[in-house]
Amino acid sequence: MKTKFNQRQETKFILVLALLFIYLTGNAQLKGGHILGAMGLQSGTQTPENTLSVYVPGYFYSASSLRNADGDKSIANPDLNMFITGVGATYVSDFKILGANYGATVLLAFASNRIQGNTLDSKSPFALTDTYIVPVQLGWHNKRADFVFSYQMYLPTGKFEVGASDNSGLGMFMNEFSAGTTLFFNNKKTFHFSALASYEINGKKKDTDIKTGDLFSLEGGLGKTFYTMNAEKTAPKGILNAGLIYYLQYKVTNDQIPVPIFDTIETDKDRVGGIGAEINYYHIGCSTSAGFRWIAEVEAINRFQGNTFFLTLAHVFSFKKK
Repeated sequence: MKTKFNQRQETKFILVLALLFIYLTGNAQLKGGHILGAMGLQSGTQTPENTLSVYVPGYFYSASSLRNADGDKSIANPDLNMFITGVGATYVSDFKILGANYGATVLLAFASNRIQGNTLDSKSPFALTDTYIVPVQLGWHNKRADFVFSYQMYLPTGKFEVGASDNSGLGMFMNEFSAGTTLFFNNKKTFHFSALASYEINGKKKDTDIKTGDLFSLEGGLGKTFYTMNAEKTAPKGILNAGLIYYLQYKVTNDQIPVPIFDTIETDKDRVGGIGAEINYYHIGCSTSAGFRWIAEVEAINRFQGNTFFLTLAHVFSFKKK
C-alpha cells in the first residue's frame, strides 16, 4: 500500500517530468551545456603550439530508455534523438603562461532534436544553438605526462522561450572549468591513459527562476598510437590512435524548478556513465584528421540512457618557422 509520502513523491515525479518536457529542448532532466563524448583519447593533451585547427564536429545521441532514481525504466519511455554540428577553430600559440602554451577555442553550432512517445511528438528545427567559447586554455608538455587547464563558457545564442516547443538553446549562461592529464607509459608516448575533469556552473534560464544544477564530468580513454609509413619506409605518413574511451557525469547540486503547488521543486540529482571506443587518423602530408567515437551508456539515474556517436573532421594549419 502506498503511503501519502510515496503518493506525493510519485505525483511530484510525474509533474516534474511533465514540466521538463515543456521547458527543455528534448531532455528528461535539466540539461547543461557540456556535450559528453566531445573528448576521448588524450583528453588531457593540448594540440601542438603555433597551430590553428579548423574542425567540423558531428554529434548524434539516441535514447529510448528514461531511467528513474532506482535506475529502472520510468513511467514514460519516449524516444529521444539529438543532433549537433557546426564549425569550430582552436588556436595554440607559443606564448607562455606559467610555463604553459596559451590557446583558445570557439565553436558556432547548430542543433535539432526530437522526442517521441505514445502521446508526445515534439521536434525542434535545425537552428543556431548556444555558442561555445574557450578564452583561456593552458597546456603543459612533459616527457611522461601532459597537462591541460581551461575556462570555457556557453553563450545563450540559441532560441529559448518558456514553454516553446522549437527551442534550439538552453536559455542560460554557463561557466565551466576543466583540468586534465594524459599519462604516457613508454618513452615513445605511444601507450597512454587520459582523464579530463570539468565542473559546470549554470545560471537561471531566460525570464524564469528555473536553474539547472551544477555538473561534474569526467572523460578520457586508454589508447595506443601507431605510425603508418610511406612507401620507402623512411618516414611516417600518418598517425593512428585507437582505444577504449569513457565518460561519467554527475549532477552536483539539485535542479530548481518553481511550481505553484510545491513552491520550488529541487529534483533528484541525475548521473550517467558510458564506455566505448575511438579511432582517429591524422594524415601528415595533408595536415588533415578524421575521428570517430562511440559510447554506450551503461548506467543512468534520473535521465535518458542511450548511445553517443561523435564524428570530427579537422584541418591543421601550422605557423611554425621553417
